[in-house]
Amino acid sequence: MPFEMPPLPYSFDALEPAIDARTVEVHYTKHHATYLKNFNTALEKHPELFAHAPEEILRDLRLIPEDIRTAVRNNGGGFVNHNLYWACMHANGGREPRGELAKAIPDTFGSLAAFKEEFEKAGVNRFGSGYAWLSRNHEGKLIIHSTPNQDSPLTEGLTPLLVVDVWEHSYYLKYQNRRAEYLTNWWNVVNWEEVEKRYETSR
Repeated sequence: MPFEMPPLPYSFDALEPAIDARTVEVHYTKHHATYLKNFNTALEKHPELFAHAPEEILRDLRLIPEDIRTAVRNNGGGFVNHNLYWACMHANGGREPRGELAKAIPDTFGSLAAFKEEFEKAGVNRFGSGYAWLSRNHEGKLIIHSTPNQDSPLTEGLTPLLVVDVWEHSYYLKYQNRRAEYLTNWWNVVNWEEVEKRYETSR
């Protein structure tokens, strides 16, 4: 069966003022939906792949038939990356991390403030389009990194925990070329409960 769009976990205007309602609406109903449509279209050529979760499909692209590999990388990545992006935000977001993650972040990066500064830098310095991530590597260590276009950390053997989209369509209506301002305001809607859950289950 073709994959379906997960419902947006809040209304279009729930992330105001950090992210405006029109951006959320267009981003979710147009950009995200198009990645899903193109992902399903590619997989229809090899329908046996529908038996696997999208994340599993992305983990080793060498196993994907060559005739659809690029489409899966771009559109499957776009679908999965956006799924996590929406989940990583919430109308009541913005509090500080708790639990084991609250200890792991300063242990790794020095402090929460230093972590945020490095994370924002990864987003600002991503040339062109892409994402900034907090992921966990195979040793269990937290790392900050960025990926171009719709590439997924899953393909690199990483477990993504937190992501911010820095494609222009994620912020341009409100912020125009002020990507740094978008990233700073974005912390006000981060859903740390989701990040903590992913951290706990990634061990």
